[in-house]
Amino acid sequence: MQALRYWDYYGMTDCFTELFESSKNGIVRKDLYSLVISKANILLAFRMIKSNKGSKTPGTDGKTIQFLKSLKEDEIVHLVREKLRRYQPKLVKRVTIPKANGKTRPLGIPCIMDRLIQQCFKQILEPIAEAQFFKHSYGFRPLRSTRHAIARLQKLINLSKLHYVVDIDIKGFFDNINHRTLIKQLWNLGVRDRRFLSIIQKMLKAPIQGEGVPTKGTPQGGILSPLLSNIVLNDLDQWVAGQWELFKPRHNYLPSNKHRALKTTGLKEGYIVRYADDFKILCRDHKSAEKWFYAVKEYLKIRLGLDISSEKSRIVNLRKKKSDFLGFTIKAVKKRNTYVANTGLSQAKKSALKAKIKTHIQDIQKNPIAHRVQLYNSLVLGLHNYFRYATHVNVEFNRLAYDLRTFIYNRMKRIGRYMYPNKAPPSYSNLYSKSFRTFKVATIYLFPLAGVKTVNNFSFTQTRTPYSVEGRVDIYTKLNRTVEWEIAELLKSVLSNRTVQYTDNRIGRYSMVKGKCEISGVFLAADLVHCHHYLPTDLGGDDSFRNLRIIHKDIHRLIHATAQHTIIQLVKELDLDKSRLQKVNMYRRMSNLELINM
Repeated sequence: MQALRYWDYYGMTDCFTELFESSKNGIVRKDLYSLVISKANILLAFRMIKSNKGSKTPGTDGKTIQFLKSLKEDEIVHLVREKLRRYQPKLVKRVTIPKANGKTRPLGIPCIMDRLIQQCFKQILEPIAEAQFFKHSYGFRPLRSTRHAIARLQKLINLSKLHYVVDIDIKGFFDNINHRTLIKQLWNLGVRDRRFLSIIQKMLKAPIQGEGVPTKGTPQGGILSPLLSNIVLNDLDQWVAGQWELFKPRHNYLPSNKHRALKTTGLKEGYIVRYADDFKILCRDHKSAEKWFYAVKEYLKIRLGLDISSEKSRIVNLRKKKSDFLGFTIKAVKKRNTYVANTGLSQAKKSALKAKIKTHIQDIQKNPIAHRVQLYNSLVLGLHNYFRYATHVNVEFNRLAYDLRTFIYNRMKRIGRYMYPNKAPPSYSNLYSKSFRTFKVATIYLFPLAGVKTVNNFSFTQTRTPYSVEGRVDIYTKLNRTVEWEIAELLKSVLSNRTVQYTDNRIGRYSMVKGKCEISGVFLAADLVHCHHYLPTDLGGDDSFRNLRIIHKDIHRLIHATAQHTIIQLVKELDLDKSRLQKVNMYRRMSNLELINM
C-alpha cells in the first residue's frame, strides 16, 4: 500500500499502531487533538488528499488542491492550526449524481481546507474505530471490498446451510443519522477528547448550500462521512452478533459445543454481513428470520432513530428466490444432496450497464478517436474486474454481449474493422483471448464484453490490517495486487500530445511488468504511474514498446531533476539504495544529465 510508505515517511506508523492497540485494549484517549494538529499528521493528510481526484473539484470558495500546492509545508501547517483555533466549516457545495434506479443522490462537497482538516481527523480516528469494528463489515474499510462481503455470504450458504435472508433497507440512511447519538457512540469508543468531539460536531453542522444548517445526517462526499457512518452502524453489528455469533455463555465451551448449547436456548440464530448501509442477516429458518426482521426494525428505530423502507425490506427464502446485494444476485441452488450459492448480476445492474455501454458506443460513433475507445475499454475491464467473482459471470456477460451485439455492430461497422485480434498488442493480448471477434477502431481493439471468467472468491483474512505490526507483515507478504484494476484506471487517462502508439504501448508495458516500477520494483497504483522514454524523443527515441519504461512518478522527477536541492529531497524521500540509485543514473546518462553522487 502506498499509504504505508507515506506513514513511514512522515513517522506516523507507530502513532497509528499505538492508537489501534490502546483502543483494542479499551483504553480511553483524551489527547487526540494534539495528534491531529501535529506537523507530521497535517503533512501526511495533505499528501493523502493531493492525489485524490476529488481534490480537483472546487468547493463553494472556488479553491482546489492547487491552492494548497502553492503553499510551503510550514504555511499549510500554520493554516490548519489557525483555522482550528476557532473552527467554523465553510458552506458545503450541494451537487447531485444519478443513481442506478433513475433517481439522484445528493452529495456535499466541502471546501478544500475543510477536506484537509477532515483528513487530519480521519487519520487519528480510523485506527481507534478499526480496533473495535465488527469483523464482518466490509464497506469503506482498509483492504476490504464488496467481493469479501459476497464471499462471506457464500460461505454462510455453502458451509453453514443458512438459506433464509433478512433484507433490510434503511430509508435515507446518510441523511438521517442522529448527531447526538453519533457523538455518544464516539465517546463509547473511547474518544474522550472534548475538543476533538466538539470539532467533529461542528463538521456535522456545516451549512449546506441551499439548505442551511442540518439537524441530522452526514453529507455524502465528505472525507470523514464514510467512517462516521460505519461508527453509527457498528452498534447494530455488535448487537446482532452478540445475540448469537459473539454470545458469551456462562461456561467455557469449545466452539462446536458452544454452537450445540446455543441451539438449546431460545436465542435466534443469525449472522450479519454489512457493506456500508447495505446489510443482510442470514438465518436457518423462516421463524428465526421473522424474529430478526422485527427485532432489527425496532433496534434501528429506538436506538439509532432510523426507519426502514417497508417496500424494499423483506425475508427471502434463497432456495426459491434470488436476493440482490451490491449489484450481485445470490441464490441457493440444489447440487447433488446439498445447496450451494450461485451469484450473478442483478437485473437493475444489467439494465444500468446496458445503458452505460450504449452511451460509450454512441460517443465512439460520433467521434472515433483513440481516447474514447480507451474509455470504453476501461469501462469493460472495470466491469469484468468487479463482477468476475460471481459464479455465473461468464453466462451473464455472454448474455449481455448477445443482447448488445446488433447495437454495437450497426454503430461500429462504418468506422472500424470487425476481425479476430490475431496481431493485437500486449495491452489487449495480456488481458483477453484472441478467439473473440471484435472491432478495431482508431488502431485500438475494443475489449470483448464476453471475455470474462469466474475467479475463486476467498474470504477476507481478518488479521490483515495496516494498523498492527502483524497485519502489515501480512499485507506485504500476501496482498495480491490486481494489475487489471489499475489498467482500467490508466485507460481513462487523457494524454494530450501523445501518439496512439505511445498510449497503447504504455498499457502493454505496465501489463508486462505486472504493475511494478522498473527501478524500485514497487507495485504502482494507476495514479503513481509515469511512462518514461529510455532514450528521450529529443535525442532520437520513439514511442516503441522497447523504448518505454514504467516508473514511479517521483522517481521520474528524480531522473529529470537538475536542481541540487530537488535531487537531495527526492533521494531522501524515496530512500533509494545504492543499486536503485545506479539504475536512476543509468537513465540520467541516457538523457545526457549529470549523474547523482550521494
